[in-house]
Amino acid sequence: MKHIFGNLWRHKVSVLLIMILLVAQAYFDLSLPTYTSEIVDVGLQQNGIKDNVPDQMRTETVEKLSLFMTKDDEQMFRDAYETDDEMVFCKKLDQTERKKLGDAISLPMVMMYSMNHANEATAQSEDAMPQLTTELPSLDQMLTLIEQGMADKEEIRSKLLKMEDAMLEKYGNVSDSIIDQIAVQFVAEEYEACGLNLHDIQLRYLWKTGLIMLLYSVGMLVTAVLCGLLSARTGATIGMELRSQVFHRVLGFSNTEMDRFSTASLITRSTNDIQQIQMVSIMLLRMVLYAPILGIGGVIKVLSTRTGMGWIVVAAVVSICAFVLILMAITLPRFQIMQKLVDRLNLVSREILTGLPVIRAFSREQFEEERFDTANQDLMKTQLFTNRVMTLMMPVMMLIMNGVSIAIVWFGGKGIDLGHLQVGDMIAFITYTMQIIMSFLMLTMISIMLPRAGVAADRIHEVVTTESTIADPKENLDDALSDCKGVVDFSDVSFCYDGASEPAIEHISFTAEPGKTTAIIGSTGCGKTTLINLIPRFYDVTSGQITIDGVDIRKLTCKKLRSLIGLVPQKGVLFSGDIESNLKFAGEFITDEQMKEAAGIAQAAEFIEQKEKQYHSEISQGGTNVSGGQKQRLSIARAIAKQPKVLIFDDSFSALDYKTDATLRKELARKTGDATVIIVAQRINTILHADQILVLEDGRIVGKGTHEQLLASCEAYQEIAGSQLSENELKGGAR
Repeated sequence: MKHIFGNLWRHKVSVLLIMILLVAQAYFDLSLPTYTSEIVDVGLQQNGIKDNVPDQMRTETVEKLSLFMTKDDEQMFRDAYETDDEMVFCKKLDQTERKKLGDAISLPMVMMYSMNHANEATAQSEDAMPQLTTELPSLDQMLTLIEQGMADKEEIRSKLLKMEDAMLEKYGNVSDSIIDQIAVQFVAEEYEACGLNLHDIQLRYLWKTGLIMLLYSVGMLVTAVLCGLLSARTGATIGMELRSQVFHRVLGFSNTEMDRFSTASLITRSTNDIQQIQMVSIMLLRMVLYAPILGIGGVIKVLSTRTGMGWIVVAAVVSICAFVLILMAITLPRFQIMQKLVDRLNLVSREILTGLPVIRAFSREQFEEERFDTANQDLMKTQLFTNRVMTLMMPVMMLIMNGVSIAIVWFGGKGIDLGHLQVGDMIAFITYTMQIIMSFLMLTMISIMLPRAGVAADRIHEVVTTESTIADPKENLDDALSDCKGVVDFSDVSFCYDGASEPAIEHISFTAEPGKTTAIIGSTGCGKTTLINLIPRFYDVTSGQITIDGVDIRKLTCKKLRSLIGLVPQKGVLFSGDIESNLKFAGEFITDEQMKEAAGIAQAAEFIEQKEKQYHSEISQGGTNVSGGQKQRLSIARAIAKQPKVLIFDDSFSALDYKTDATLRKELARKTGDATVIIVAQRINTILHADQILVLEDGRIVGKGTHEQLLASCEAYQEIAGSQLSENELKGGAR
């Protein structure tokens, strides 16, 4: 997993910007349930009256309310309002001052409301409060007596405060919200008494709150779109960078690393694995980062509702976490196996598709179908197992979510019945709880993909951190070969493949000089191609050294070394494009004249010029639209056009007929006389006139010399010659 987050860390600016947008999105998302609750509680139930602090009152109401307050509360109350004729208007207060004022006047409002409805209360109840009210005159009478000096205000205040104590005792087990609701009813009646239209107040509140919700919804939409855009861009960039890293790393691999990582596996890692990482990176930015922000915000909002049902959220979260951990423990090992099975399927598919002619020739279609089916079914069974386990996730999550909803409605309904909770608060609590659970649900959804992506990231990391065994020296001697002649010298060279018990070649010593041809011949598997691969450093020697003009090739950069060498591999490889792009593959420095000359030397000019577009004729992928001989001649021309100092032909003439072979070698000797030519051949006719022939047997040189010398002195060469040449040719009668 750390490699996935490491990829994201390289784009920390984008990630930070996405996090800022996600915080904004979560703020908008978490604010909406609060406004929904307020629409229900304030807009519908309280007629749009937000709190128990009246914005407008009659002067007589102020006087009546002041009777129920202590002197300090009365002073604060009067300071908060300013008088205008027979009305008082609330000054502009901040949230803290308004809350403090509301706490001071809520109970006096309840007392005054109760006394105003004393007759109704008496008819319905025999509680202590109505009995107390019968001991006192009405509030209007009290004010009249006080104004006429017939009653002491402090004495009346003292009696009324005792009534407040009785009221508090009556409502002692009821939530403060009930007192606030009665106070709001008092405010509503006061507004009506002041001539205000409650319907207009309600509509204004609903329109204002609805507009705010609309703006928040638009804000949430904009931030979500921007997050999606940035996340997709970041994920695509990560995919591009990983593909580039893998590609550049693989280009630098020696044959040792290519043997370690199969071609099929590298293709899977470059495509399927990187796609997994890219997709999960986007989901991490969009969902995994958003989930904790939304979850933490939801918890804070849930705690602010003071419903007493927080234990439901805790139980739901614990259940989800436990369930996800169990799923991960079961599926993670299977995800690791799945990637290997994908490699296996790709390998089998590639072998079948590339070897189709051979399969048909040997009538092995049924066998290969069975082999493919086996690999396919192994992958299918693993995928089915993980999918079946993961399909349990959504039903269980929905069960938990629905169970939480039922629990909230059940216990919330009881709270509403007892007066501890309002309907809007319960709606908000349900919404916030669902948001918390949804945040965990988002994490569980990503958990389906994260293990597989983690395995994919490890596989990509394995490739990009693998150092090639062929590395450029820290201090190179490239300048020493600024005027290279091309003398190749093997000095007691041995080489052993990784994991092999015996060396492929050992104690090889010879010198290949410019203007001369060195040929290498031997039975199949004797190490000819291995020896050739050591010169361009596809492998490094195990012991001994190879030099060019006296400079150890390991002290040269690979670019410098390979710029001196023109290699024609045993199997001709062409690239999609046209003939010109293939012949100029070494670089743009090759002129058209050099290209055409090389094609003439390789005996390719004739068939090229017969084509309608000649050198601009299309070459399909892998050169499938040209014959084997044409492909081989184009490969030879490509190496010659480079004008290298060392020309290496790894059994490159085997696809040519004898006439073309002889003509090509004649032209090659005439036009590239200053180059060092090394030829690996199976046919003796190809190397009869070589200046030096090396005979390999079991990785060792068992003969060295010209054709005539080897016929006289080398038994292995005599056996090869006897199997290929006639008696007259052996006696020198043939060219």
